[in-house]
Amino acid sequence: MTASQSFRDTNPFYKVMRASAGTAPMAWFYAHTLHHIDRPVFRMTNGRRTFTSMLTGLPVVMLTTTGAKSGIRRTLPLLGLLDGDRVVVIASNYGQHGNPAWFYNLRKNPECTVVVSGGAPRQMYAYEAEGDERDRLWRRGLEIYPGWAGYEKRATDRRIPVMVLAPAPR
Repeated sequence: MTASQSFRDTNPFYKVMRASAGTAPMAWFYAHTLHHIDRPVFRMTNGRRTFTSMLTGLPVVMLTTTGAKSGIRRTLPLLGLLDGDRVVVIASNYGQHGNPAWFYNLRKNPECTVVVSGGAPRQMYAYEAEGDERDRLWRRGLEIYPGWAGYEKRATDRRIPVMVLAPAPR
């Protein structure tokens, strides 16, 4: 995954697709469909693309977490922002009122695996960004995907967590 284009600098098609995802009806639709399409497209392209990344130009990573209750390992596609050797994922849950399950999985079991477009699986360790670090990463995320601002407005009963996935300590 290379550095992501800011919303301002991307092409008109990507702008429309990114903007549509911030609306309530499209966020609902995408929340219920995209992950089902992204997984097979990721496999068919040998880990280079997802359906979401093709439609939006957004950076999508495959995150594998261990279930907080079940202990079962699950892999899902998420928008992922590179920050040096770290990957940042934002637990927006498309603006729904609750945090996504993967957020709770990472809090209980911070060891995870990330596959960045076309790369090998990387062992990572997750933590929730706070204070200035969270604010910086959140602003950076909004430059790439302004839909998170709409999600933030709808998720009025929670502050959307920003998770940092850092290389696992050896």
